[in-house]
Amino acid sequence: MAISFLLCGCAAKNQNTVIEFASWGSKSEVDILKPLLEDFEKENSDIKVEFMHIPQNYFQKIHLLFASNTAPDVIFINNLYLPVYANAGVLEPLNNFDDNFYPQALEALSFKGQLYAIPRDVSNLVIFYNKDIFDKKHIPYPSKTWNLNDFLQTAQKLTDKNTFGISFEEDPLFYLPYLMSNGGGFLPDEINKSESQKSLNFYADLRKKYHVAPKNSESASATMAQMFLQGRLAMYLSGRWMVPKIREEAGFDWDIAQFPNGTKGSIVQLDASGWAVSKSSKHKKEAMKLVEYLSSKDSIEKFTKSGLIVPAREDVANSSVFLDGEKPEHANVFLDIISSSEPTPVSVDYREVLDNLKMKMEARFN
Repeated sequence: MAISFLLCGCAAKNQNTVIEFASWGSKSEVDILKPLLEDFEKENSDIKVEFMHIPQNYFQKIHLLFASNTAPDVIFINNLYLPVYANAGVLEPLNNFDDNFYPQALEALSFKGQLYAIPRDVSNLVIFYNKDIFDKKHIPYPSKTWNLNDFLQTAQKLTDKNTFGISFEEDPLFYLPYLMSNGGGFLPDEINKSESQKSLNFYADLRKKYHVAPKNSESASATMAQMFLQGRLAMYLSGRWMVPKIREEAGFDWDIAQFPNGTKGSIVQLDASGWAVSKSSKHKKEAMKLVEYLSSKDSIEKFTKSGLIVPAREDVANSSVFLDGEKPEHANVFLDIISSSEPTPVSVDYREVLDNLKMKMEARFN
């Protein structure tokens, strides 16, 4: 009887549906995610989640998994890579979802009008600024109405022998706002427009003509984030992902402001990350249960409390969970700029476009 009981127990245990879930993420993100997965399993005792954490070369490994027909059931993905998979027909179209998400996030994770991932967060860029440096030089803080000319004049006033006015990074992510705010873009059919070329000249001049941004030789091995934290940058263009680090390490007062207005207003790109289901999954019902659980209000609140993300759910973004009173004082700027943001224009050959662009811009920026 004991043997019979054990065999029955094993058989019952083996009835669990196992789904694989792949995600990138720092230790702090994984520390949030693992308890969520455990709670999901408790609520769904017939489902077991095998978590595949891929901290480096994430999409290279996802490519290989799809190519070998061993793709995970649920895949954490962003809008920059989504078109590649959606176009290849390896993602399951998604239709049923909570209507509490920012429309821009849903648009970013759609391809040819079809949604392929339920969003966790949106990602946009703001100007972080060192209030102590502004105060020391008696310079007004950036306002909603400032434009690129005001921005340049401010950067010039902030620059001295110890400090640069603004950050400079050669990744297109960080100069796209300069182009978009002036009606330009970086895709092949946009980059040669006069608006794009003028914006690229303005950006390059921050380094080469006005000397308000550090050259590679002046930043040496330090990142822009490190220079900002060291007080060597008065203004730093970056995203919400920097907030926990700046909260922890900044030895000065700081806040955020929207990107300055160009001829078309203040326009930064809006990216999004979320959860997709593999079309080849044999357990789509269970996979969707997991996606719905991770994208629920309660789960998104737990991700948001870390300070790492701007939640894609409006009900979380507009609550005290996000607007919690911690720095930055004007955290609402992350939300205010969503309405004027535009999804990064991506194509199926987006990575190739970026690689070519980086090579072309190297001489121009140095």
